[in-house]
Amino acid sequence: MRHAKILSLLLTASLLAACGSDKNERREQRFGSADSIYEQAQRSMNNGNFREAIFIFEQLETRYPFSAVGKQSQIDLIYCYYKSGSKEQAIDAADQFIRENPTHPRVDYALYVKGLTYFDKPPGPLDSVFKVDRAQRPPNDARRAFSVFRQLVERYPASDYAEDAVQRMRFIKNNLAAYENAVAEYYLRMGAWIAALNRAKGSLEAYDGTPANKRSLEIMVAAYEELGLEELEASTREILRVNYPGS
Repeated sequence: MRHAKILSLLLTASLLAACGSDKNERREQRFGSADSIYEQAQRSMNNGNFREAIFIFEQLETRYPFSAVGKQSQIDLIYCYYKSGSKEQAIDAADQFIRENPTHPRVDYALYVKGLTYFDKPPGPLDSVFKVDRAQRPPNDARRAFSVFRQLVERYPASDYAEDAVQRMRFIKNNLAAYENAVAEYYLRMGAWIAALNRAKGSLEAYDGTPANKRSLEIMVAAYEELGLEELEASTREILRVNYPGS
């Protein structure tokens, strides 16, 4: 009797498996194979129809999470989110992919698009309403972009995206230095000489080699002069003269 029950269970399981297999085959006949669906998503992506591509890639990722198509869909989703303006989703998708696939050969690409997302992050919805000057705002996203690009360059120096990441890091570095000087100049106007001095000095040390270095030295000279620190003013003025003749 016991053997009959086991045989019955095995038969039922095999029938269910067959039904499931038939269902998958019918689904593939109706919607196409995973590869053909992926090709549809790629066509949408290449045509700039990112909303449609996102929908298809999300379905592929859900249905085939451990397949090569599923992994590639995860990567393509990062890009589609980024291009469609879904910045937070792009960052989250990149973080998830890197966390779940630390040795995957496309981790450098995930880092690159994550960096681009921070690099290109648009102003907030209230910025235009209140006419906010973004140049005067704390460049938190720029710092995050710099950090991500630096990870890419340090971990994958031979990556196809490393050279572009370096160029973007240089651009960010110049902007961050200029921002620090803008804050220092504000302190000068407010008569906060020590705060201005510290900010300019910090910019000079953190962002050495940028075009903003000249202005940092000029701010330091002005602050030392106001503070009556003649020796420091003279030495800083000499550094300015040697490095920037005619200034």
